[in-house]
Amino acid sequence: MNEILSADRDEHDEHRGGSARDARNAAAAGPRTVRRQLPSFLVIGVLSTLFYLALFVTLRLVASSQVANLVALAVSAVANTAANRRFTFGITGSAGAVRDQLQGAVAFLIGLGLSSGALALLDAAVPHASRVVEVTGLVVANGLATVARFVLLKLWVFRKR
Repeated sequence: MNEILSADRDEHDEHRGGSARDARNAAAAGPRTVRRQLPSFLVIGVLSTLFYLALFVTLRLVASSQVANLVALAVSAVANTAANRRFTFGITGSAGAVRDQLQGAVAFLIGLGLSSGALALLDAAVPHASRVVEVTGLVVANGLATVARFVLLKLWVFRKR
């Protein structure tokens, strides 16, 4: 977390002239600070998670847990990256959108690995687990993936251009 806050201060120090103290004061009021990004990121994350879980449960009616997970996560990840691009990190326009989605795919792969692993472990431990148990495992895995997603988006995907 210190790296994120430090990167946030460094980003604003480079953008503004004057002392580092002036830059930090301006950064505290600016739209790109972690304090300003986290609420947006959390709202988008909650909405994305609900969308993902609804897709998963619906797809689970006709597909295996792994296939339902892959499709639901892929669809929700694209929407999540686009929403965070615009609302959390303030990037508008289409310039760089494809690159941002491709870089966001790394966060998707981390989430896919965690959620697929959770489903595999669950299937091994509790064959034919109920949907409630599957969804609970996915929520835990998604929580871990969310931390990784924010760090990747903040420090790599939507870093200062």
